[in-house]
Amino acid sequence: MKERLELLLDDKLDIVINKTVLIIGLGGVGSYALETLARTYINNLIIVDSDKIDISNLNRQIMTNIDNIGKYKTHVWCERIKKINPNCNIKMITEFITKDNLDLLFEDKVDYVIDACDTLETKKEIIKYCLNNKIKFISSMGMANRIDATKIKISNLDKTCYDPLAKKLRNIIKKEKIEGKIPVVYSEEQPKKIKKLGSIAHVVATSGILCTNYIINDIIKEVNYEGTN
Repeated sequence: MKERLELLLDDKLDIVINKTVLIIGLGGVGSYALETLARTYINNLIIVDSDKIDISNLNRQIMTNIDNIGKYKTHVWCERIKKINPNCNIKMITEFITKDNLDLLFEDKVDYVIDACDTLETKKEIIKYCLNNKIKFISSMGMANRIDATKIKISNLDKTCYDPLAKKLRNIIKKEKIEGKIPVVYSEEQPKKIKKLGSIAHVVATSGILCTNYIINDIIKEVNYEGTN
């Protein structure tokens, strides 16, 4: 089942699969991050989302289809992951996360956090908690209204450009004097100026896959992303 991974990772595979990864937000970005983590046979996953699958999710969220519309994303993911890796320990948190219930995320020991949530205030609280408690993390910035996946990269929050969400987050971080490196996935593409938030699968998929890429390569120490460590 894991032969192809063993060819690449050798004795590091056991280190990888025994980590615990927390994924907050199972939408476009989070869904592809989770899919790739599951297929890397991470044995401990904490998945967080309060939403049910909607027909509008079909264009970009990998777990969605016309048969599971109306079901909770966490429930659909639990079933999907078990069909990929039956040994995976999955904790579902089907709650909308705010500052008031943030502790729900960290009741268990967590090695890595992927922040793929949409709410700016929640992003800030997750980042602050991880920095204060020395938990490794990566946060996805805005991917809406972009179409060129080649413009997506891993960097530090203070190095981002052309990203309105990252700009707002930088201002909050500065105002609250939150200190520390904040690794992010962001796009250097200027978002299209349209009234609603449009999205496309290959862009959000790239962001999610880069989140997984950051974590796996940090575990095995194969790649060092300048400015993020």
